[in-house]
Amino acid sequence: MAIVQLDNICKRYGGSGPVAVDNVDITIGDGEFMVLLGPSGCGKSTTLRMIAGLEDISSGTLSIDGRVVNNVPAKDRDIAMVFQSYALYPHMTVAENLAFGLKRRRVPAAEITRRVADAAQILGLSPLLERKPHALSGGQRQRVALGRAMVREPIVFLFDEPLSNLDAALRVNTRNELIRQHHRLASTMIYVTHDQVEAMTMGTRICVMNGGKVAQIGAPLDVYWHPADTFVARFLGAPPMNLFTLPVATDGERIGGETVSGPLSRWSEAARAPHMGREAIFGVRAEDLHLDAAAAGAGGGSIRGRVFAVEPLGAETLLAVETEGGVECTARLPRDVTARPGELVELHFPASAGYLFDKATGKAIPAQISAVDAVPRHAIGTAQ
Repeated sequence: MAIVQLDNICKRYGGSGPVAVDNVDITIGDGEFMVLLGPSGCGKSTTLRMIAGLEDISSGTLSIDGRVVNNVPAKDRDIAMVFQSYALYPHMTVAENLAFGLKRRRVPAAEITRRVADAAQILGLSPLLERKPHALSGGQRQRVALGRAMVREPIVFLFDEPLSNLDAALRVNTRNELIRQHHRLASTMIYVTHDQVEAMTMGTRICVMNGGKVAQIGAPLDVYWHPADTFVARFLGAPPMNLFTLPVATDGERIGGETVSGPLSRWSEAARAPHMGREAIFGVRAEDLHLDAAAAGAGGGSIRGRVFAVEPLGAETLLAVETEGGVECTARLPRDVTARPGELVELHFPASAGYLFDKATGKAIPAQISAVDAVPRHAIGTAQ
């Protein structure tokens, strides 16, 4: 069982210096594809490097397969790591690159031949074994890097932004290849990225990190539809969730005024009570906004503003609107939208589409009705 457990892991540089990773507590199950997601400097790569044994752990306990490995050298942790750079030896063939690590560990020649052949067949590298890296495409080089990790037959695979150097089309192909290999190998994989698309499509679960702390852990769609705070709400989504700081009516029934207004019927009286007559943060996702009021249904909310940008993307159109209060928001609309910059528009959204956050803490205020009424319930918690 390749279970990786991080128990209040911390990393401080310079002893009493700033905290890079702050009490990270995660249990990664056997065969799980866990994605550590967050912006640059959030501590995700440092966390991965501590798992790999490339960074010392300042405090806390790290266990792999039930064994505490805080002081175990990287080479003895039975893990394999794929880095952002391919790190292939240019003077060696694909076969020699795959076999190099095994030869250094003095694995018998027959076993090396078997492992290299198996990995090459799985990754579609068999016809390329005699080529050198300069004769390979970026995707093929990344597959060689993955194969070099696979021949180790580790209990845990670690990936540190392995697709960052690839172009958009190649990134999609290689991403799908990694998903396929995870299903084939059924191995525990931990993947670091700042790309939310990679996280949403690849992860069994995602761990969103911010400022060295864990902001939220969950299945990708569950985190998307039920963000724990405003950071997760804005970070996970393209375009990010639209957020407005608005007054709550004294009766707690609605939030906002004439320019931006939304119903609070999804929240219980007890949840609304602390915010009545005060300001709170109201959110709505771009895909829940409509120019046609009928599409939003009765009892919903609206946003009035002036269009300042139209982005036709072919399959859809993004409409950027600025409210009278100077707050910008984005709507994801059908491709046949005819609105133009400078035009005054009113966007509508269903009553079930709103989110409410505490202004002081940024934490989500749970609703009685799910914010994903329009999404099939079986989709929540799926890996891809």
